[in-house]
This record gives sequence, C-alpha cells and structure tokens, in this order.
Amino acid sequence: MTSTQPVLEEVELRHLDAWWRAANYLTVGQIYLQANPLLREPLRLEHIKPRLLGHWGTSPGLNLIYVHLNRLIKWHDLDMLYFTGPGHGGPALLANLWLEGSYSEYYPAIPRDEAGMLALFRQFSTPGGVPSHVSVPTPGSIHEGGELGYVLMHAFGAVFDNPDLIATAIVGDGEAETAPLEGSWKGIRFLNPERDGAVLPILHLNGYKISGPTILARQSDATLRKLFEGHGYTPYFVEGDDPMSVHQRLAAVLERAVEDIRGIQQRARTLGMHTLPPWPMIVMRTPKGWTGPAKVDGQTIEGTFRAHQVPLSGFREHPGHIEQLQQWLESYRPEDLFDEHGCPTAEIAAQAPEGKRRMGDNPHANGGRLSVPLVLRDGAAYAVDVNDANRARERHESTRVLGEFLRDIYRDNPHSFRLFCPDETNSNRLGAVFEASDRCLVGTSLPGDDHVSPQGRVMEVLSEHNCHGWLEGYVLTGRHGLFASYEAFATIVDSMATQHAKWLEHADEVTWRAPIPSLNYLLTSTCWRNDHNGFSHQGPGFIDNLLTKQPRVVRIYLPPDANCLLSVAEHCLHSLNYLNAIVIDKQPQLQYLDLTEARAHCARGASIWPWASSQDGDNPEVVMACAGDIPTQETLAAVDLLHQFVPDLRIRVVNIVDLMMLPPPDRHPHGTSETTFIDLFTSNKPVVFAFHGYPGVIHQLLHGRAGTERFHVRGYQEEGTTTTPFDMVVLNRLSRIHLCGDVLRYAPSSLVGRARIVRHLEEMLDRHHRYIREHFDDLPDIANWTWPGSPERSTDQDQ
Repeated sequence: MTSTQPVLEEVELRHLDAWWRAANYLTVGQIYLQANPLLREPLRLEHIKPRLLGHWGTSPGLNLIYVHLNRLIKWHDLDMLYFTGPGHGGPALLANLWLEGSYSEYYPAIPRDEAGMLALFRQFSTPGGVPSHVSVPTPGSIHEGGELGYVLMHAFGAVFDNPDLIATAIVGDGEAETAPLEGSWKGIRFLNPERDGAVLPILHLNGYKISGPTILARQSDATLRKLFEGHGYTPYFVEGDDPMSVHQRLAAVLERAVEDIRGIQQRARTLGMHTLPPWPMIVMRTPKGWTGPAKVDGQTIEGTFRAHQVPLSGFREHPGHIEQLQQWLESYRPEDLFDEHGCPTAEIAAQAPEGKRRMGDNPHANGGRLSVPLVLRDGAAYAVDVNDANRARERHESTRVLGEFLRDIYRDNPHSFRLFCPDETNSNRLGAVFEASDRCLVGTSLPGDDHVSPQGRVMEVLSEHNCHGWLEGYVLTGRHGLFASYEAFATIVDSMATQHAKWLEHADEVTWRAPIPSLNYLLTSTCWRNDHNGFSHQGPGFIDNLLTKQPRVVRIYLPPDANCLLSVAEHCLHSLNYLNAIVIDKQPQLQYLDLTEARAHCARGASIWPWASSQDGDNPEVVMACAGDIPTQETLAAVDLLHQFVPDLRIRVVNIVDLMMLPPPDRHPHGTSETTFIDLFTSNKPVVFAFHGYPGVIHQLLHGRAGTERFHVRGYQEEGTTTTPFDMVVLNRLSRIHLCGDVLRYAPSSLVGRARIVRHLEEMLDRHHRYIREHFDDLPDIANWTWPGSPERSTDQDQ
C-alpha cells in the first residue's frame, strides 16, 4: 500500500518540514563546520574542519523519520524508542536531540543557542568529542550503530515484557544485507501483543552502500511485498523525492501503522493471543544524500553512492567547493529556523514531545534506572548433598540443578527474566524451566508440540545472533536474563559480545548512564564432552575473545560442580555492567563441595583443597592446579594415581573457579594480591595446571606474576574427533596420565622409580587405545573412577 491521502494540514506540514530542514542543517554543520555556525559571515576555509568525518547519505532519511515520529508521539501519547540501524547516523540523531532539548539537559555545556550549536558542531568526530555513530553518549539510544545487523534484535529485546513500548527500528538497506539482520525479521513470531510491546521496522532504501547498489533497493515493490508478507508483516510503501509529497505519504503510512499496532494489541489483550497477527512495517524509498549537492565537479552526487559520506571535500584545492557548501547550507534557510540567539524558533520547538515522551529522554533508553533486582530463592533449596562420605564419589548433572533454580526465577520474576537459548534448553539439561513457562512461539500449535505456546517466555530460536541480540535489548532496558549455548557455537556471536563489551566500557565513562543488569552466558555442552558430536562441536575460544576486553567488564567462571554453579549463578544474576561467562558441562559429573564450601570457594575465586592434597600439603613438592570440570576430574584422578605410585610425594591441589583471580590486581579487579597468590601456588614450586580452554589463556593471565616459568599448562590443543570422553583428554594430552607424567618431569628429581612409573603410564595409554577401538567405550576403571576418599586426608575447607 502507498498512501496518497493528505493527512497534514498546511500549517502542520510547514512546521514538520521546518524541523526537517533544521535537522538537516545541523547535520551538515556537524560534518563540516568548526566556526561560523549560523553563517553570520561568508564561509571561509578556516570555518571548515580540517578533517572531514561523517556520513551524510543516510542522514536526511533519519531526520525525516524522527520528526514524523515526534508527531505520532504527541498525537497518540506514545512511549517510543528510536533505533538507528544505518551506520554512522550519529549526526542526524544528535541534531534532533539538540532540537528537542534533551541533549542540552544531559549536556548543559551544549545549550540550545548559537554557542551550543557551535559546541555541537565542534565535538562531532573530533578528538575528545563524540563518534559518528549513534553510541553510548547519545541520549535515547541503546543501540550502537557501528557494526551493522543488530537493530531489529535489539528492538525486539527491548519490547519483550514492555507492553506499552514501541521500538521504531530503522533498517538501512546496506544493513539489510547482513546475515544477522536477514535472520531477525522473524522476531515477530516471538512477540506476544498480550504482554509485549511492538516493533515497527522501517526499511530505508536509498539505493547504495559505500560504493555499490544494495540488493533490496533494486527489487520491485511487488517483490518486497511478497518477501515481507512471507515474514508475517503487512508492508506499507513510501517513495519520492519531493519533500512535501513524501511528508504527506509518510504521515499517512505511520498513522496506519500505529492504528494497526493498537488494533493488534487491543484484540490480543481482550480476546487472547492465538495466531500470528500481521504486524506493520514500512518500506521507505528516498534518495541517498537527499537535499544535498546534486552535482560536484560534474559528477552526480544526490541519489548515488557518492553521497554516502562527505559529498564536498578538498576545499583547499578546490575553493569553489566552499561556495557550494555555503549554498547547500543556505538552501535550508537557517534564518527561518533559528532566532537571533541561534535557538530553534518557537514553531520548531513546539514539534517536540514533552518531558519523558521525547525519544532522547525515554526512560527505557537508560534502563538501569528502571531495573529492579531479581528475586532469587536461597540456593540451599537446590543444592546437591555433599559430605565427607560421598565427596567426589557421586555424579550429578550440574546444569540440571541450575535448571531448577532458573525455573523458580521464572516463577518469582514473571516480567523481568528470560532464558535465551538456540533450541537447546532440554539438551543443556535446563528443562525444569518448562515447569514454569512454555517455549514462546506465536502461531498455530500442533498436538505433538512440547511446551510451545504464544504465552511462553523461554526464548528458543536456532540463531545465536537473535538470542544474543534479544538479550542485549532486554538487559539494556533494565531486565535480566541468561544466554545458554553450546560452548563451540558461542563464538558465532564473538563480535556481538565485543560490541556489548564496548558499550559497557564506554558507558562506565558516561556519568548519567545507570548500571544495567549483566549479560550472562552459560557455555555448556563443552569441548571435552562433545566427543559424540565430533571436532566441529569442540572449541573453547569464546573465553579467548572475552579476555581481550577491558578487565572492568569481563568475568569468567569455571565452576567444577553443581553447588559451585549455583553460587556463581546467584552472583552473576545479581551483578551489574558485566559480561559473565559461566563454563560447565551438562553431563553427569563428580560433586566436590557442599553449598557452604562452594560459596566460600567461589567468593575466594580459588582455594586449596586440603581433602585432595597430601596430608603435609603445607610444604608441597608440586602444586596441581585445575580450572574447569573435566580438568578438575583429571587432576584428582592424577593425584590418586600419584598417591599409588609415589605415596610420599607431597602434592597440593588448587582449584580455580574465578579465572580472573590469576592476573595481578593492577591488571584485573579480581586479581589476587601477591601474598594470596603465593599462599595458593607457593613462590618456587612447580605448578602443573590443567585448564579447560586453550593453554595460552593461562599464560596470558599470569603475565606480570613473578616466576611464571614454573607454571606448566595443559589444555585444549585443537585435537578432537568423534570418540570416547576419556580419549578426548588423551588426544589433547590433558588426561590424568599426561598430568602424572608432568609431575614426574617437574617434581624433584629424587623420585624413586621414575622410569618404572613412566613405563606403567605408557602401558595405560596403550591399553586405553586398544580397548576403545575394540569396545567403543572407555575402560571401566577410567569411566567409573571416583575419589578414593582416604580417611587420613583433611576435609577442612577453611584452610
């Protein structure tokens, strides 16, 4: 549908157009000017910035949409966020925020007058200023417009459980070509208008990327209609290059979209939700760089890729461009837009909504101010019973225990917590959540479905991008959640994690941004127990990516058992402004600590385990350190073997649950003091370190510690296949057998019978290789190993 019916009266039309021209003027000024903001004198070279940064091409369309959304907000009293998908759209949004007054309230040094206008221009894309994207310092934003592809995901995440919020998401036609964006149109199939808000996508087709045409811009309206109707939308079309005509068409289409949204919500909230409603979306075709220079040096600019960034440049070499820039700026008639003080005229200022209805001051865009802590039940209700008699001798699925904890979080926080998972909730042993909530899917349910309904709030979609993006939008607007993923496939969203980390890093420097709930990851189905799925499912690299981020926003936890997992989860779900990665497998595993011990252990980040150490472990000959569930198991099994082979060897076992305790305190807030570090690892004894991930991670974290050459790290070495669980640790040389060999290699050379023990270890490996090829399973004494629980060993966890 393309509406042609005028909906704007002449006066309103003129005022809307005046705002649009003012926003365009301010956008151009930010890109070009460092002085003479209102052209009080003829433009000269010294008035123009020496380095021209910014993107003009997308900005006129962003400005057009903004002023029309202002009109809708005022007419219909809407609660609305503006999501800027096109990259480098920052100057457009800053222009509108300055016009509506919210920018000056957040930044009093940039008032709405000529001096403030100059400050607005001078700060844009200059040292110490603001970036060209819509970013953290931009009021009203929770979406960083730098990396493309995530705008719809963030918009959907923002409106889940936000029934009155409308998220208008501007999708750039270049952005629309990205895989994440292409996959995110299906978000409406998880949007329940009974309890959720609405997303209004506006696909802005201006024809070009940086230097080439965009795919969707070259499609006919008929083709685009089929595409978006197939996705479940009702598409409305706006097209043109005559401003007054486009104003009328866009106003009519937006009115229709709001009417559709309110009708969908009213029907769902009175009659219930049963089928997917036809949500509106808009396709807007306007020229790239609209209202800018038509031609420069004989080349067509407006409506082509040449309008993408800076249409006019080279002012020193081409003095005529200065006059052309002045003509461009004067075409907006600034004398009609700003008064003698440089303030927007009263007619323009009146176009803005009031107070918190302004999109630059919407409370949801500073979600930490709306956030309420989760109600969490005491972990004792879910804890595994561990005592001296069964310590490390019984196996439980630790993530199944966590699932029961999450189930009751759903029950106690029905509007502020969601689990996001790529179709693996049951696989990851979190299925207890389905006792509290179904999987969400808006549409027809079939008799064979398992816990599927529009009312569900467990978010399963086979797209790591959607899961991560939805959770980002959810926590940025103040709610809480967890993203559970197979460990190897968390790396699919490495870049998204990087962008969110950058948001948090920058937000820490923006004083008016309130802290938001942390983005929590559960990485399970780990590399060590994907022996059945094979090499493609084996990869702990997500840890490596997180470690490159600033220490103040990253936390990595490797709980070895269920009670430690509960303790870590309690902490992470209460925390703010972090990316918390929790890494633990879903398969049955040995349990080591009771809940009290686990909480103390997790609070310290690392502990000596006296019950697993030699009785005289205060003076060890070797320290055996472990981080991760399988490395912990293999370390303890190695200790058991060494006690059999070399009963007099003094061994200390140290378990690390908080990976970030390893660096010095000047490199990470969780880094332990040198005194505590020595208390754990001694000052001069060899340390055999069994680690869950790539060995280089530990060496990286230990950098800056004294005597790190005594740490000998084993971990995942990019070896794997479809094999047995024990063969995975053998292939990567992390097995109990290899750890024993390391102790013999690095412990004091006075060990008696070293050669005999090494031969025995080699025989164990040979027997393993032969057995698994004949029986397709691990040796019973390997698969069924448990801690012997020698009564002489101390069980005091407070040491």
